[in-house]
Amino acid sequence: MIRVGAAQVDITPPLGTHLSGDGMGIHRPVKTILDPLFARALVIESDGRRVCLLAMDLLCVTLEYTQRIRTEAARRFRLDPDAILVHVEQNHSSPSLGALMLDPDFPFRVPPDKEYIGGAETRYCESIVAKAVEAIGKACEDTRPVQMGWGRAACEGLAFNRRGVRTDGTICMPWFYKSDQMPLGPTHIRYIEGPFDPEVGVLCFRDEAMRLKATVLSFSCHPVNMYATDKFACSGDWPGAWAAAMQEYFQGGCGPMVLNGCCGNLNPWPQFTPDFVPDHRRMGRALADMSRKVMERMTFGDTDRLDWRTRKVMLKYRGVPAARQKEADRILKEHPDMKWDPVRNEVDGEWFMAASTKSVEYCRKRWPEFPYEIQVFRVGDAALVSLPGEPFVEGQLEIKTKSPAAIVCVAHMSTQYVGYIPTRDGAARGGHEANDVYTYWAKFEPGSLDVIVKNVKEMIGELFI
Repeated sequence: MIRVGAAQVDITPPLGTHLSGDGMGIHRPVKTILDPLFARALVIESDGRRVCLLAMDLLCVTLEYTQRIRTEAARRFRLDPDAILVHVEQNHSSPSLGALMLDPDFPFRVPPDKEYIGGAETRYCESIVAKAVEAIGKACEDTRPVQMGWGRAACEGLAFNRRGVRTDGTICMPWFYKSDQMPLGPTHIRYIEGPFDPEVGVLCFRDEAMRLKATVLSFSCHPVNMYATDKFACSGDWPGAWAAAMQEYFQGGCGPMVLNGCCGNLNPWPQFTPDFVPDHRRMGRALADMSRKVMERMTFGDTDRLDWRTRKVMLKYRGVPAARQKEADRILKEHPDMKWDPVRNEVDGEWFMAASTKSVEYCRKRWPEFPYEIQVFRVGDAALVSLPGEPFVEGQLEIKTKSPAAIVCVAHMSTQYVGYIPTRDGAARGGHEANDVYTYWAKFEPGSLDVIVKNVKEMIGELFI
């Protein structure tokens, strides 16, 4: 039988901490705490081998902090660094673990009180490394023999493709709309570009006393309910609400771990429903209700199957057109440190976008081709897939289709932030995720998602021969 340990550590930021996820260097200091944030660790052992899953209620993690967590956890707890999955749920009402908005080599000289422009604040980040390692250590100390069960359900009405195609074929990102403002609906949208993934995945581990030892939950959607309604509130959004509601159903023990799947083109509101109000707690309760139904029908069994694969896939960059590169260079030459907008009292948007374009050049200098890390874990009959950045959901659906694993749970935004990874057709249509300004968050050439999916399917195949 495999052995499993689980633990959680509170990582709620203090008031005034910068909330990441706005995308334009705008300051969002925490003014209210609606929900606590957690780092949750799950350690699985079999035949002397260990894997660790770490999920945090944060927006992003950069490679620097992933490496620090892996190195320290491996040193202290007999773990292979390649067997440590570091995942964040991309919660837009939380801080980031590392500065994601500009390349780390970009010569960004900014006053200490404006460090948030890069997307993170060092003081908070430094505190999280120790807490993440603490959670892993507690999980290692708490392992017990378990049986494993799994199940899935389909849940509609919680996630929606967010890429609206206009009459001219270009892309807009639909917002929820008011009936008195648009009584005929969003008529500028002709259709929605792609699908969503309705799957609610549930993995459960119970001990010899038939008590739940740990639970892993999987769904795919941008956690932006609170971001859309209160930009200065700290919240766990739907992943946090889902975990909290599950703890109410099954009192005691560590809160469930939530893995957010490929949701680069998914939002939690319908495009054509007037007066829709985003509500992270309503969404969390709906997911918990469905999860409970899955668990009521779940069967458990012994397993000792535990294995993993890690692969670096080299991705190519989009070419920055000469005209755009020249414009970005001009702006940065005139304002090499930073340009401040005194009217709006925030960083100048044109400067910020130029810095983002230039960041692609610095990234390319460091890595002529980008080393994209894929991790795949086998636990019993389940496959857990770790993908950096924000792949479009079509890639996840292709991975799941005809998979030899009984259930596949994908954790996007793992290891390091790399930006959006759209489909080839989606990239051709542009939009925020494949913009024509050539930002740091839209830097890979079309077809990159196909390369990633091909490699993931190969790795799953190796583990389930």
